[in-house]
Amino acid sequence: MTAFVLVGEAFTGGWLWDGVAERLRKAGARVYPVTPDGDPDAGLGTHTEELVALLDRIDGTETVLVGHGYGIHPVLAAAGRRPGRVARVVHVAAGLPSDGDPALLLVRDETVRERLGRDTTPLPPPRGGEWEKWGSLDGLSADDLARLDRLAVPQPARTLTEPLRLGDDPDRVPSSAVMCTADGPGIDVVEMLVRTGPPRFRKLAGPGYVFLELPAGHWPMLSHPAELADTLLRAAAGKGRRITLGEERPSYEEREFLLETTAYPYERDGRLDVYPPDGEGRRPAVLLVHGGPVDADRAPTPRDTPFYRGYARYLAGLGAVGATVDHRLYALTDYARAAGDIAQALEALRAHPRVDPDRIALWIFSGGGLLAAEWLAAPPPWLRCLALSYPVLGAPPGWETVGRRYRPAEAVAGAGALPVVLVRAGREHPAFAATVEDFLAAAGKHGADVEIVDVPDGRHGFETLDRTDASREAVVRSVRAVLHRVGGEGR
Repeated sequence: MTAFVLVGEAFTGGWLWDGVAERLRKAGARVYPVTPDGDPDAGLGTHTEELVALLDRIDGTETVLVGHGYGIHPVLAAAGRRPGRVARVVHVAAGLPSDGDPALLLVRDETVRERLGRDTTPLPPPRGGEWEKWGSLDGLSADDLARLDRLAVPQPARTLTEPLRLGDDPDRVPSSAVMCTADGPGIDVVEMLVRTGPPRFRKLAGPGYVFLELPAGHWPMLSHPAELADTLLRAAAGKGRRITLGEERPSYEEREFLLETTAYPYERDGRLDVYPPDGEGRRPAVLLVHGGPVDADRAPTPRDTPFYRGYARYLAGLGAVGATVDHRLYALTDYARAAGDIAQALEALRAHPRVDPDRIALWIFSGGGLLAAEWLAAPPPWLRCLALSYPVLGAPPGWETVGRRYRPAEAVAGAGALPVVLVRAGREHPAFAATVEDFLAAAGKHGADVEIVDVPDGRHGFETLDRTDASREAVVRSVRAVLHRVGGEGR
């Protein structure tokens, strides 16, 4: 017999799971919906101890720990304490926190994150439409919302600010993720992160991880109780989609740049690397900004990969100054810090003796695209071009923790005459492609100067994933478009 321990989002209790619990019991399972301690002084450790005590009382069954939203934090902590008593952990509309992360990092409401940074009193529950700040309300009825309003209780602050402790072997217990696609990314985005994102995601391709999808918002136990119950039974049986990495897996960290380049030497200044071209005199410069988030301890760092070195050397070969920067976008809450790193790198680049300080281009890739907002909102006169390659230009589902300041589709209203070169991948991840379309609609409304370089059959990161003549042509076209805009060698 399988036992399900169900732990819900902040402000909720066991009542949240009534519809799911009834169906699981009819399927023959034992079910333990949890109402965590609501004492004002309770912390994540308090809720973890409650789950550990419950696990110690459940005998003779395979126990599946289910965590929804905040609930995944005490679930993971308890599984780390009692791995021998847990058959599987199931994430439902929940993140993938690391050891040491407080639940606060995954809170989508920026005002709540700021409040918890200065106030340790319990957080009052949302009301009405405020629930949207904690996750999509897709599929909820008026009665569902009224029930949330009626039964929700304040959330002790320390449950959201105490660091998560995963134990000595956090991957010992198999995991399943129920991805609610109206609330966050789907499996396709996870696969992209596994293949081309930070190394910490690569463990998700291991045998202990399985993924399932529901076309639901953040509250599937209310909007889709039957479907969620069925999905939990499938998860408990280890069913779902697994992500695999073949030997041929391409990586921008390992494969050489797709165009032939000269090995121009670089000059390192803190986080900035500068690749001056041959000759004398000041030249236009292009600062290449990597995407993210990336792991803080990744090796090589982005600027040391063949990908960014290749772009910088190719630019130098055309007579411009290529430059790369290692900025500190380590989490979705780090955009402000990364923006500061880029501003400092641009200041140092403009002061370089080989750089014309009045002819600068900024070229941003992938998840770094949100950083473009600051330069679109009030572009300085020396910024002659903003280039964006397969960028994220709005907050896709699940990225709501990114500060409101970083919304290029809103900032483009201030772009004025700043030229934008947008490299668009035809086979982009749908959630990212939607942000690009929103940006283009806003750019058209405000009369922004946008030149699109389409790669119809290209994927996100096509330079590495799709090493075709079409990809090479797209790189050549986009580089020359950027140089044309800064007064370098162009068309």
